[in-house]
Amino acid sequence: MRFAFFGSSLVSAYWNGAATYYRGLLKALAERGHEILFCEPDAFGRQAHRDIDDPAWSQVFVFSADRTGMEGALGAARDADVVVKFSGVGVLDAELEQSVLARRAPHQTILFWDVDAPATLDRMSASADDHLRPLISRFDAVFTYGGGDAVVRSYGKFGARLCIPIYNALDPATHHPVAPGPQFEADLAFLGNRLPDREGRVEEFFLGAAARLPQQRFLIGGNGWHDKPMPPNVINAGHVYTRDHNAFNCTPRAVLNVNRESMARYGASPPTRIFEAAGAGACIVSDAWTGIEQFLEPDKEILVASDGAEVAAYVQAVDRNRAREIGEAARKRVLAEHTYGLRAAEVESVLEGRSQLREAV
Repeated sequence: MRFAFFGSSLVSAYWNGAATYYRGLLKALAERGHEILFCEPDAFGRQAHRDIDDPAWSQVFVFSADRTGMEGALGAARDADVVVKFSGVGVLDAELEQSVLARRAPHQTILFWDVDAPATLDRMSASADDHLRPLISRFDAVFTYGGGDAVVRSYGKFGARLCIPIYNALDPATHHPVAPGPQFEADLAFLGNRLPDREGRVEEFFLGAAARLPQQRFLIGGNGWHDKPMPPNVINAGHVYTRDHNAFNCTPRAVLNVNRESMARYGASPPTRIFEAAGAGACIVSDAWTGIEQFLEPDKEILVASDGAEVAAYVQAVDRNRAREIGEAARKRVLAEHTYGLRAAEVESVLEGRSQLREAV
């Protein structure tokens, strides 16, 4: 099949947490023999902060962030068998969602693929005039990168014909154990951009733990933290390019996952960071959220904390040997059950019956 995707960016992870998901999944689809076109706007400085060159497994179409550029990208996608509008492009989202449906060719399957379903659903619930509400039933299917039954039910209420979670996963060729990087030495490290519905949880689970353990070294990476007040034992690494993610995950004694508030509330939304870290063999401490046991077993493959005090207790109690045991158990689990190759097979199995998608209820 020929796929055309409209998303935030395939080549840059700058202010773009979905990059790992795009790359892993689309690469796996290409390895299964499908043709990939990824259309992304030149916006938010992402092209100036590229992590990768255009990959061999995808054509990348960078368009100007205006209607003229959008028209060119839509033209490039006209021969695709499957056209996918990802959520959160950041510019022209409403226009793209309307246009891919309006220009549907008879042979095309049109998908809405939500990489932040909790936020999208909350937004649509809050406004009866939201532009996306009347469009949902016109897409052949809605895919999401998480959310489980709660998200599926919610999309069904908005008229989705079919809603299928395609969860984050691991690309073993990209995320794997490497030699430690001295610049990432820490007792606990956290990697994530500063976002409004994450910041309060980072204050509790990460900064709160750091304040409780002034003799321990904490490391934070990601965009937007430069002016955030922090305890003196917290080192700010700034933006961490994807080429350094393996070292960031392999070097500290443990790494912390903090879900955004909406994702924790819906549950069953493991972020890319969990699979990146597990693939590198990291000992992961995560905030608690419903459904975590579907992906990693608490206390054996991941440590789960309900607040900053429990995070601090793990940092004190888990030595390097125990951390390595947990990290290796997590790595074995994701290699067996949570790779992008397996996720791509799920996508393929749905789309192979695409003639039935329009009949789905």
